[in-house]
Amino acid sequence: MRIKQLFLIIILLPFYNQIFSQNEIKIDKKTSLSIGEKIEFKSEILDENRILNIYLPNKYSKDSLKTYPVIYLLDGSIDEDFIHISGLVQFCSFSWINIIPESIVVGISNVDRKKDFTFPTTNKKDKKSFPTTGESEKFINFIEKEVQPLIEQNYKINLNRTLIGQSLGGLLATEILFKNPNLFDNYIIASPSLWWDNESLLKYTPSLYQSKKSIYIAVGKEGKIMERIAKELYDKLNQHKKQNTKLYFEFFEEQNHGDVLHLAVYQSFGKIFNKTKNN
Repeated sequence: MRIKQLFLIIILLPFYNQIFSQNEIKIDKKTSLSIGEKIEFKSEILDENRILNIYLPNKYSKDSLKTYPVIYLLDGSIDEDFIHISGLVQFCSFSWINIIPESIVVGISNVDRKKDFTFPTTNKKDKKSFPTTGESEKFINFIEKEVQPLIEQNYKINLNRTLIGQSLGGLLATEILFKNPNLFDNYIIASPSLWWDNESLLKYTPSLYQSKKSIYIAVGKEGKIMERIAKELYDKLNQHKKQNTKLYFEFFEEQNHGDVLHLAVYQSFGKIFNKTKNN
């Protein structure tokens, strides 16, 4: 019986190969898929090569008179938050969604975020965990004097600038808001690591500003310390709130430190840009 089965398989094998080969689909053309541009340049301030990932709206053209808001994204490497935040920006700017205007996203790729996003600390435990720490002032200068001018010189942008930062990026975004607030019009701060340096930034008196601001703070179910310091940041800003400032706070009970950013950014867009969603 087994010999007969084997003999039958050998006879039918060429027919099976012929059937499967007929179902093979031929690829006519394969090309790279691009959603924007990658800029590489030497930073004189940081004394190192840096990369910016740029998302451009679908109909973006340098020859057009149209200008775009710019969303600057910390942790903006390809393998970090650049792809999913750019997708969110595209989705929210679809005409049938209409939550935000079409925008350019500038993802600032990391080299050493523990160094770039933190200011000097007196906490020995922080220093041990972050041995390269304490260069945020230099990194803020890099954003102000190199990144923003580079984008202004090379892209069709308007004066509306948003900053997104989470975790240590949220710490840096808070430092910029407190010390150099006019760098951005809108601040999206998720899960800020304000425990840094014994929570010293929460004791800092924010610098005054005259321009309009929208500030959105979010935190997930991240433990007592993270939840407390995010709320304390909101309370502090609320105490100093001016009439030209819109301030928002959201607690995401079903999200944690790892997944709160995406939903927080989505929620923040509707509040900050205040566009009417089409039905």
